[in-house]
Amino acid sequence: MPMLLLALLLAAPPARALHFVEVAKEAGIDFRYVNGASPQRYLPEAMGSGAAFFDADGDGFLELFIVNGAYLGRDPGPDAPVDALYHNRGDGTFENQTARAGVGDPSYGMGAATADYDNDGDQDLYIANFGPNRLYQNQGKGRFIDRTDSAGVGDEGWGTSAAFADGDLDGDLDLYVANYLDFKIENNKVCLQAGVPAYCPPTAYPGASGVYYRNEGNGKFSDYTHQAGFYTTQGRQLGAVFADYDLDGDPDLFIASDKTPNFLFQNQGQGHFSEVGITAGVAFGNEGAAESAMGADWGDYDRDGRPDIAMTTFQWVGLALYHNDGGGFFSYASYEAGVGAPSLPYLGMSADFLDADNDGYLDLFVANGHLDPNVREYDSAARYAQKNLLFRNTGKGTFVEVSDSAGPGLQLERVGHGAALGDYDNDGDMDIFISVSDTTRCSLLRNEGNAGSHFLSIETVGVASNRDGVGARIRVQAGDLVQTEEVRSNRGYLSSSDRRVHFGLGAHRVADQVEIRWPGGAVQVLKNVAADQFLKVREGAP
Repeated sequence: MPMLLLALLLAAPPARALHFVEVAKEAGIDFRYVNGASPQRYLPEAMGSGAAFFDADGDGFLELFIVNGAYLGRDPGPDAPVDALYHNRGDGTFENQTARAGVGDPSYGMGAATADYDNDGDQDLYIANFGPNRLYQNQGKGRFIDRTDSAGVGDEGWGTSAAFADGDLDGDLDLYVANYLDFKIENNKVCLQAGVPAYCPPTAYPGASGVYYRNEGNGKFSDYTHQAGFYTTQGRQLGAVFADYDLDGDPDLFIASDKTPNFLFQNQGQGHFSEVGITAGVAFGNEGAAESAMGADWGDYDRDGRPDIAMTTFQWVGLALYHNDGGGFFSYASYEAGVGAPSLPYLGMSADFLDADNDGYLDLFVANGHLDPNVREYDSAARYAQKNLLFRNTGKGTFVEVSDSAGPGLQLERVGHGAALGDYDNDGDMDIFISVSDTTRCSLLRNEGNAGSHFLSIETVGVASNRDGVGARIRVQAGDLVQTEEVRSNRGYLSSSDRRVHFGLGAHRVADQVEIRWPGGAVQVLKNVAADQFLKVREGAP
């Protein structure tokens, strides 16, 4: 080996080990999803559900909420399935406290979103259902009460993803609820794939508009869908995620749309939006056709200060990665970034950015699982249960697929759909929960591979801004490592994740500077912040 090459290899920092272990059973998570599968193949049965990591009782540890399905068109009997809330004991285990918490909704559930919508200091819970949605107000210590009717947010469509953001920057959180399509049991259709019965494609049914609720600040919301510019029935909306992609200080909304063009709603100020997906370059895939989009996430994977988009698609299409080029434009970067080809054999459902190895660069997790249990009858190369994928960021704007070397948790084959991310054991690295959409046990992947690397976790407390600080833009500099992320919780497919913003710092023991730009424009700077801590920052505090 040439001496120069040997010297370079010796000088390069070693890649940190990635090691995820399946621990759902030992952690006390015994949840099994009920999809209500029937011979009629009602479309909601195929779509699965989401989950949420959030601190329901304010003790500093993340609870886990899992959305359940139901039985359509038939009596479930005395044991109707309900959603579940698992209390985090703080020792790495959970306890089912659904009944105590009062959140056992028996509806056919889809998505979950968490936020402090009433600015009282605790996390509330919104559930998007096939049928009337639910809003649960946190009464303190993890006990909830149904405020759907009084708040006016019980849309009765087919809700999928829900997302909170302060769209008009008035200091409280508004709510967007994506709707998939106009499906009713009585208009169920029979569909075939290569002559084999299968769940119908989304274009077999009319589209439906999402709903945008403006927070009036008194516990009530008003339907501002038309006034805000969101009304459209042209899509089949699944993933919905807010971020300030144009860096003008207000939140914009990307919507992943199944078999129809994606939407990008640019905030024009005062909570008014314009749809710019085609001109921005995110409406279609690299071949100019609409993709079967499922879940989506924002993340600055190349650390240029601008949030990019990752989006899952159907099998044999490949994960979509839209690079934010600045100036309001994106370019399709899946294949040049290395995520397109490895994802082709999989049906991706949730795409989630995370720094899995705490090196300061965002990796990418993809939850996979097909929709048709009998898929092999019409596609012999496909699988119903599939393994999930983990793409490691090289730090050079590209990814390497490392699932086979990232621990036994990544070797499992399940029907993975929703995914929630969070440091549930508070050990300084990000863990992953995957909602499994058949009758097998859901999956909790504990991250065990970050010995020797450092982190900084930041929780924002708004004062002039919304209490959660949702939309705050945090820039962390440690030596020559510069990272920028936003405060938000909803991401991926039908799910919400840890609201604390996690930064990997690699070998750095100190962040030289932490800058927080709050919604509304106020800037707060912290100097010489020690690594390996969970930092709570109050807006305007010294």
